[in-house]
Amino acid sequence: MAELFEEKHRLGLGGVAIGTGFEKLSDVQAQEVLKKAWELGIRYYDTSPWYGLTKSEARFGEFLKEQKRMDYLISSKIGRLFTPVIPEAVPPTMWKDPFPFDFKHDYTADATKHSIEDSLLRMDVDHLDIVFVHDLSEEQVGDRYDYYFKQAEKGAFKVLSDYRAQGIIKGWGMGVNTIEPILDCLEVADPDICLSATQYSILQHEDAVDRLLPAVKSRGIKLVSGAAYNSGFVCGRDRYNYKEVIPKGMIEKRDRIAQVGARHGVDIIAIALQFVLAAEAFVSVIPGASTAKQVEDNVNGLHKDIPAQLWQELKEEGLIYKDAPVPLN
Repeated sequence: MAELFEEKHRLGLGGVAIGTGFEKLSDVQAQEVLKKAWELGIRYYDTSPWYGLTKSEARFGEFLKEQKRMDYLISSKIGRLFTPVIPEAVPPTMWKDPFPFDFKHDYTADATKHSIEDSLLRMDVDHLDIVFVHDLSEEQVGDRYDYYFKQAEKGAFKVLSDYRAQGIIKGWGMGVNTIEPILDCLEVADPDICLSATQYSILQHEDAVDRLLPAVKSRGIKLVSGAAYNSGFVCGRDRYNYKEVIPKGMIEKRDRIAQVGARHGVDIIAIALQFVLAAEAFVSVIPGASTAKQVEDNVNGLHKDIPAQLWQELKEEGLIYKDAPVPLN
């Protein structure tokens, strides 16, 4: 799986904002973001039918139809099926301007096949490079986690391994906001790559360093980082990991990291991006963007020179876990 990701894939574009995750985004604005990402050399795109109740996939497809399929990687997700409804019947979700669909969780074999077929049609592509099993975690499905996990074990996991063997996809894994589902999956299946969102960031990474990184290393599994900015909090947004409640002490921690960065002329965006990619397991980080300027900031942050002394200071001040890997000069 590591060989699939080249240097041009280390910074990708996530599809939550494109799906109106935090604010309404017009089709024109979404296409401006995607165009800027392409112009700046981004060639890995991650989306999901969940984002905007299929809107994100549709918008990625509209843009990527102008590009050669061999020139980029794309990942999407399974785990929910969608049914069209009248606008008044759209259930309440985090999406600010979704398409008119209802949805249900389903990790069976048939649902997995159906979901992939629908994604291919929405995006008008002939294949997906990677498929993530989406939101199969207690924070999403509650006390039905065990039920849905067994469903996935018998259904989705087997289908995705079979699709990989046939060459229909290049890899699969979990796409979740917590560590436990990834560890559970490793016990019963053979994933290649997992999307770990919110669990490994400059602000929150201790548990992942101790439990997740050793587990995936032992199996040769790679990771993609979602929400490396803790859904925008690192960049100054008034939310943390998609919620309005900010954990105690996080504002102070963010500000102290930014202050250390400022002493060295380095923005916290660069610190956040390069910290994640310093971990050997992570082959890509996929921050979202709602403006072309945000895409530019991400690209600049990836390539910013950061002195070794900055990382040393962050560790000395206890702002980075002592066992966390940091970039080497």
